[in-house]
Amino acid sequence: MKKRALTQFAYLRRLSLGKIADPAAVASLIRRLFPVTTPLELIRIGGEGDGGYLIPDDLDGVVACFSPGVDVIALFEAALVARGIPCYLADASVDAAPIDDPLVHFEKKFLGVVDDPMTVTLDAWVARCVPAAGDLILQMDIEGGEWPVLLNVSDAVLRRFRIIVLELHGMERIVDRFGFSIIDAALDRLLRNYHVVHNHPNNQMDAVKLGDLVIPPLLEVTLLRKDRAAPTGFATSFPHALDRKNVEERPDLALPINWHAVAGRLPSD
Repeated sequence: MKKRALTQFAYLRRLSLGKIADPAAVASLIRRLFPVTTPLELIRIGGEGDGGYLIPDDLDGVVACFSPGVDVIALFEAALVARGIPCYLADASVDAAPIDDPLVHFEKKFLGVVDDPMTVTLDAWVARCVPAAGDLILQMDIEGGEWPVLLNVSDAVLRRFRIIVLELHGMERIVDRFGFSIIDAALDRLLRNYHVVHNHPNNQMDAVKLGDLVIPPLLEVTLLRKDRAAPTGFATSFPHALDRKNVEERPDLALPINWHAVAGRLPSD
């Protein structure tokens, strides 16, 4: 009965029954995802609920936004188009973009790790759509497909993104050794060249409690390339004043206390 209960608990929490990850390594990864402040103020782009994101006020000179994963609304992209920034959307599960504008370009493909009739790599997509110079924005919500994409993209293309907005799925898997190895490797690639400037749990799913550790399964994370601004400290207010609930009828989720960084320490460049 104990084994059956454990299996059911793991299934409901989307956890593996394999070996657990090193607790010290898990804690280190969590600390690295704590948002810093910079001289660039955060602004909200998009809607007041789901579809709106906080990004640094650093859009001048951005030549395009790439936004894989198309929903029935595209408020973030519409706001960028209003600023004259072309937006490239891709999703094989829909037939068209939800907004019609000359600056919006859609292709019916999933973002993936190979180029074939159904999927396109980030490298190939960027190379085909925009000139070889100029900073970009990446806004990616592809239901867990972000992990292989982040591991597959080349360093040259990754560094072209001045701002990256990610919906990170399956974060509760960081306590599993196999899940941790994938998530840690993908995030390590990002954190070499980017600062986390915003981190807000999506309240669509409840946080998972494992002992003293509280893990939001879905995180909306914004990253800023390190050459754009140096950190001045750590964020201190959770949620941010501009944060909004993704699902209005559910309680909001603040970044758990066990994710908070050690005061007075700044991340190294």
